[in-house]
Amino acid sequence: MMKGSVSLPLFTGAATALITPFKDGKIDYVSMGKLIEWQIGQGIDALVICGTSGEAATLSSLEKVQLVKFAVDLTDKRVPVIAGAGTNSTETTASLAKEMENAGADGLLIVTPYYNKCTDSGLIAHYETIADKVSLPIIMYSVASRTGVNISPRIVKILSDHPNIAGIKEASGNISQICEIAACVSDNFSLYSGNDDQIVPLLALGGKGVISVLSNIAHRTAHDICEKFFQGDLEGSRKLQLKALPLIKALFCEVNPIPVRAA
Repeated sequence: MMKGSVSLPLFTGAATALITPFKDGKIDYVSMGKLIEWQIGQGIDALVICGTSGEAATLSSLEKVQLVKFAVDLTDKRVPVIAGAGTNSTETTASLAKEMENAGADGLLIVTPYYNKCTDSGLIAHYETIADKVSLPIIMYSVASRTGVNISPRIVKILSDHPNIAGIKEASGNISQICEIAACVSDNFSLYSGNDDQIVPLLALGGKGVISVLSNIAHRTAHDICEKFFQGDLEGSRKLQLKALPLIKALFCEVNPIPVRAA
């Protein structure tokens, strides 16, 4: 996908924010391979590698690139592979994003810079600098509960004009904010839920799907919530969403990804 050509969503439906299995302090690639094949076999729509649930914050840059390359090779284009490349350093993120592109990723997930508490102008500069250096579509990731930084609707609108910024994973939990974002971006800009308990509300606002923790263990549930909604079975989608709430709550009884890794 060449720079300036982002128009279609990277995926619609459910993308699993896949955990990273470890053994003896190192990435367990045997188990990782089994998880990827299990996900694809169950009909998942995309995979996010090195996201929050994949413990990207504690992986080295080399581990991240190697993990993404492994996933890209194994999936062999059966589903899109979206690589988490966000850090609190613009230069580091841009460099890592380019390495993920070279490793064959289909897209990038870029979280807001954490700890620095950058201003709105800083957010714009951060994302535009990174987007200028890669040709892959970028999904921004707004999760202020972890980073201390929120992407406001005004800033989303500005950044959505960049040809390589294709969407946002919205995990603020603020439905009013999500509604404002949906109202101010074009139909080509993809809005994804970052919270498993808000998939249906976000789809109702024009969202394209969810980047999910739940789908690590309940692939079909996350996928079917989206599929039923898109097929017009709103009642079926709603019922699945509500039925999944106890499991979703259990997966956050401790800090993510502790519960989902245990599961």
